[in-house]
Amino acid sequence: MSSVPTPSSEDLARYLEARGEMGKPWMWHLLRLTKLKEAKNEMEPEAYLASLQDAHADLMRLGTFWKGREAEVFGGRYQPSAVIEPLPGSADDR
Repeated sequence: MSSVPTPSSEDLARYLEARGEMGKPWMWHLLRLTKLKEAKNEMEPEAYLASLQDAHADLMRLGTFWKGREAEVFGGRYQPSAVIEPLPGSADDR
């Protein structure tokens, strides 16, 4: 049984951008981990482990970001937020 190839970080970034998912923090973590996986062979083991631990700590700081968004995060079904937020990168974006 062959495994499904993992997309490159560039392919993943293009895919996320095309779907408008770059504003989702968990997608940034997925992209970060993909880039880290690509760089693993060029890194010292200690540096790789430290980077992986940093990524894990950042992910844990997201806390319960998914509460109220379970269908979107875990089921892939987008539902617009009841709170109106500016588009990422717009003049109104913080």
